[in-house]
This record gives sequence, structure tokens and C-alpha cells, in this order.
Amino acid sequence: MKMILSYFLCTALTFCILSGCNDALDVQQMYSFDLTVMPVPKRIMQDETVEIRCQIVKEGDFAGTAYYIRYFQPDGRGELCLDNGRLLIPNDLFLLKKDVFRLYYTSRCSDAQTIDIYLEDMFGQIVQRSFSFSNESKEKEE
Repeated sequence: MKMILSYFLCTALTFCILSGCNDALDVQQMYSFDLTVMPVPKRIMQDETVEIRCQIVKEGDFAGTAYYIRYFQPDGRGELCLDNGRLLIPNDLFLLKKDVFRLYYTSRCSDAQTIDIYLEDMFGQIVQRSFSFSNESKEKEE
């Protein structure tokens, strides 16, 4: 009887240990990120271009992660381009091919202006930065 009970106990223990094992490898794909930006001038004249230097700073790195950029302009009127010369269209997503990039904003009005830049990864995480510019007319400059 002791032998049967020992065999049963050993079998039950082995079953519990083996059923707790999992051969699946947990791979983290989604990491939080942020967008760092160098200081940007607060004043801009009509038809003047301002450079915005940006870098995506990641908590971790998954090789297949893609990042996209979009922008909105709630105040004023202007154009935003990537460093490769591609003109961004407001509200449209554009694929970023580098973690360090530059944006070029050109004022197209004499009013105060605001642009909101959104950086999004393929998992739906979003980081937002806003830039406001007051207009400085050429007459005040001289």
C-alpha cells in the first residue's frame, strides 16, 4: 500500500511540475518612448523657416517598431517639412525612417502660430509636442 501511495504521490508531483513549464518565450515588442526637442525660437517672421531638431528616445528597442508623425495647426498658417524635403500634410500620417530627424517649419502668415506634432508608434502609443510662435514683422526688425 505504501508503494502505491508513493507512486501516486510521485506521479502527481511530477505532473504538477511539468504542467507549470511553458516553452513559449516572452518577447516584449512594445516599449514606451519620448520625443526630445532642442530649443526652438519663439518669434518668427512671415516666410521665415525655423529648424526643429528631434530625437526619439526609447525605453527599449524592438527591431520591427515603426514610428509615424503627423501634425495639426490650430492657429496661423504655415508649412512643415521633414529633413528629406518631404512636405507634411496636416492630419496625415507619415512614416519616419530615422530616430534622429529635423523638421522645418515655414511661416505663411503674419499672425501668431501654433503647431502640434504627434509621434505615434505601430502599437498606438502617442507622444505630443506643441510649438507656438509669435509673429515679428520685418518693420519691427529694422
